[in-house]
Parts: sequence; structure tokens; C-alpha cells
Amino acid sequence: MGSNSEVARLLASSDPLAQISEDKPYAELWMGTHPRGDAKILDNSILQKTLGQWIAENQDCLGSKVKDTFNGKLPFLFKVLSVETALSIQAHPNKELAEKLHLQAPQHYPDANHKPEMAIALTPFQGLCGFRPVEEIVTFLTMAAGNNMEDIYGELLLQLHQQYPGDIGCFAIYFLNLLTLKPGEAMFLEANVPHAYLKGDCVECMACSDNTVRAGLTPKFIDVPTLCEMLSYIPSQDRLFPPAWSQEDPYLSIYDPPVPDFTVMKMEVPGSVTEYRVLALDSASILLMVQGTVTASTRTAQATISLKRGGVLFIGANESVSLKLTLPEDLLMFRACCLL
Repeated sequence: MGSNSEVARLLASSDPLAQISEDKPYAELWMGTHPRGDAKILDNSILQKTLGQWIAENQDCLGSKVKDTFNGKLPFLFKVLSVETALSIQAHPNKELAEKLHLQAPQHYPDANHKPEMAIALTPFQGLCGFRPVEEIVTFLTMAAGNNMEDIYGELLLQLHQQYPGDIGCFAIYFLNLLTLKPGEAMFLEANVPHAYLKGDCVECMACSDNTVRAGLTPKFIDVPTLCEMLSYIPSQDRLFPPAWSQEDPYLSIYDPPVPDFTVMKMEVPGSVTEYRVLALDSASILLMVQGTVTASTRTAQATISLKRGGVLFIGANESVSLKLTLPEDLLMFRACCLL
């Protein structure tokens, strides 16, 4: 709520004219071309144009593989989420099921695409992901019968029940893995895996789709038959998705999930570095500045762009960007792209 939200703080930092209302929620910052929230280009020469419109007119910016594979569209949506009230327990269909559901019930499943997601914590971030091992579930049920639950779960159950009174989804904390991600830690949510975001701030990247099969903690439509049929019931305790370190750039780590739609890169650059070059990729990408102040320039553009905390930069395929640090402070950046 208000300036407690990382989304609000990024907005206030990037836009000096932004006024943050302390009684208003700031839950999501969208960066991409999703039809429900197409990003606007803040360039004086094309002030009224959206990113989706610009990409449609400049197809080469996607990169040849991305353009051909995804029919001239940007295949991912990049977000910052600030979660104060738990989001619904849900799962997402694979492409085959998404096509079927879209044909059968387009009012609930508005497209035919899958919706894999990845969340990377900016602050301590609490979520549910995948079924617990059966032994843990049995233990929790035994504890519940004996009225001897651990404090952390009694407490969490009461919080969720306060947010969603009478919602049976509150009890999912005893069936699903409860994770608290440290900043920089991630979880990947493939098709058919039940999950929910409970509290905290994260960077999220997902395939462009609105297909969600909900299981609880929501007043929205719940499709029980589809949910029971599609869910992956394979238990797992280790749901963290670790990044790989780049061999080309000592400041770069790469979160590369097993889907073609997106990859996320994290760049942590010490303030002692006066200039940092963002690697050129054969893919359009979106860069988010979480910490630091730089001046960005490219070989082709004559003008430079000032980029500070909360700033977002679209980078065309095969374009290298030079970032000059204007203050001797560490940089933290995330970049969404598509590595085919």
C-alpha cells in the first residue's frame, strides 16, 4: 500500500511528477506489449505511440529468430509485483490444453497460449510452489488433528483467512511447498504446477497469456474438473531455480528456464566501474533499472538517455548499449529477453 510498495517506489523515483497516494495500492508494473497494458514510449518525437505499435512497424528490432518463431510479436511480459494481499492459488495449462480450453470456454481462457512464469525476489518474497512430499502432508494433517501446528503456519493460516474469509484455499499451505525467497533467488512455474504469491516484491517474467486455472484465495472463477485433471501431483521440496553465471560478463547472471518464450538476466555492477556495456543479443529485450543512475547510449542513436531507479529501456536486437555511471553507486538491473 502506498510507498510501502516497491512498484510505487520505482514509479516515484523514475517520474518526479508522480504523486504516490498512501491509501492506494500499487501492485504491478507492466513492461511489454500485452494488449491489456501496452507500454507507452516516452520519446518526444513519438509521444503517442505504444511499444506494440512501434514493434509492429519495426519488425527487425525483434531479431530474426524471435520474429519468425512468435509471428512478429514480443513473446514475453516483464513485470514488477508488490504483493501485500495473497494472489490466487493457480496453475497454468500447457499449450495443448490452452488451445482446447480456449475453444471450449473463451470467456474464461481468452487465448490459446501457455503461461510459464518466473519470479525473482527483490525483497524477501513468500510464495507457494508445487506439492509437498507426501510425508510432510501426512505430518501436517496429524498435527492439525492434534491441534499442535507450528506457529509460522498457524499465523499464516490466520493471515490468509483474514484476507479471504472462509476460502478453502487457506489450507493449501499444508499441501504446497512454502518458500521464502531471498533477494536474487527465483522460482520457475512451469505448466500444471500449483502456486501462489503470498507476500513481498519480485521481478516476474511470463509468456504473453491470460490463461489461469484458479484453485483458491480468489472470488474469481474456479474450474475444479480442469484443475484436478491438469495438476502435476509429483512432490518436490527443492523449487528454487538458480541462475547461471555468464562466462562473458563477470557481473551478469542468467535465469534461463526450459521454455523458449523468455530468459531473465540480472546485472550487478559495482560503483567502481565507470562504464558498463550491455551485451548485444539477437533478441529484443527490456531493461529495468532497480538501483543506480546511468547515461545510456548506442552506436546508432545520436541522443543519450538518462536512466535511474525505476527507469525502463527497450533494446532492439543486436544493439549494444553503453551505460556510463553518473554516480559512484552500485547498479542493479534486470533484463528480459528471448534466447532461442
